[in-house]
Amino acid sequence: MTYFKFEADFVDSLRCIPMIVRLKLDTCGVKLKLAEWNRFTQAECQQLVELPCDRESEIVAYQEYVSQLIFQHTGHAASLLSIDPQPPWANDLEIPESVTTKATEEGVNIDLVQWVNLTIIQRFALIKLTRSQHENNNFLPALKEFGLLT
Repeated sequence: MTYFKFEADFVDSLRCIPMIVRLKLDTCGVKLKLAEWNRFTQAECQQLVELPCDRESEIVAYQEYVSQLIFQHTGHAASLLSIDPQPPWANDLEIPESVTTKATEEGVNIDLVQWVNLTIIQRFALIKLTRSQHENNNFLPALKEFGLLT
């Protein structure tokens, strides 16, 4: 699965950065602004969806490709971020407070067994969906999609 159902309203046009790309950007340490993303061609956006970014060589190649695209389309260098060696979405021993707080606001209790059974990209999505105001409307659909609502 490349995209989540809660992303369905924009994945055909790729007008927003899908979670799979956002995870890869955090993995390789590149900050990509939506305005920069929207300058890329549809094929370039699709390439960022499809390129692997797991092994060290893939992470380096992904960072170089994104950086090259940003420079090519904007004329400025990519902003690089520090890479968290132990990101919270990779931790299956603790649910981030932002996720439990937002879930509680929605009247949902997520336990550690449920958290462990989520994929890394699902955990990543839930964490990201608790961070910015404009995306919070997708938190509840994500919980439903991930089977966390009974």
